Amino acid sequence: MLSLRKIIFSGLFLAAAIVLSRFLAINTPIVSISFSFIPIILSAMMLGTGYSVLIAGLSDLIGALLFPFGAYFPGYTFSALLSGLIYGLFLSRAKNLSGKQMLWRLIVACVLVSLICNLCLNTLWIWITTKKAIVIFGTTRLIKEAILLPIRIVVMQGIHLALKKTGSYKRINKNMLISQEEG
Repeated sequence: MLSLRKIIFSGLFLAAAIVLSRFLAINTPIVSISFSFIPIILSAMMLGTGYSVLIAGLSDLIGALLFPFGAYFPGYTFSALLSGLIYGLFLSRAKNLSGKQMLWRLIVACVLVSLICNLCLNTLWIWITTKKAIVIFGTTRLIKEAILLPIRIVVMQGIHLALKKTGSYKRINKNMLISQEEG
């Protein structure tokens, strides 16, 4: 049974992902720079794989339908779902991981998302939708990913360490367990 707190956290993460990707991002036809990865990774760490997949997919779908940058293309939603899955598989149960374990899992997850979703699939989707020369914008996207990959890792490792240090993981999970017992 879904706990009320998990639903609330899901809604908050979903709203944050939409705002970060649609309003607080730099978007061009070739490159998008945003911090929308933060709520997706946080949902993986705090809520688990299923929630991170759902939040990543819904944030792309809702964002594209309500605040479009162009015509909707389902390939981008597939990439978002896959990134949520990758983050969820590697980063769920983050509260049980040491700083070093979390760092390695975070590096692997971020590298996989960068390579598979952002560089390969999203570049393919751009090529399919724009028919522009893949070499030209592929190079730009490669440079963007090379710059943003370490930023993603450092930001999320910092958030993870802050959550562990303040005991937030324990409080969040304790509250979710209490609400499941009440329901």
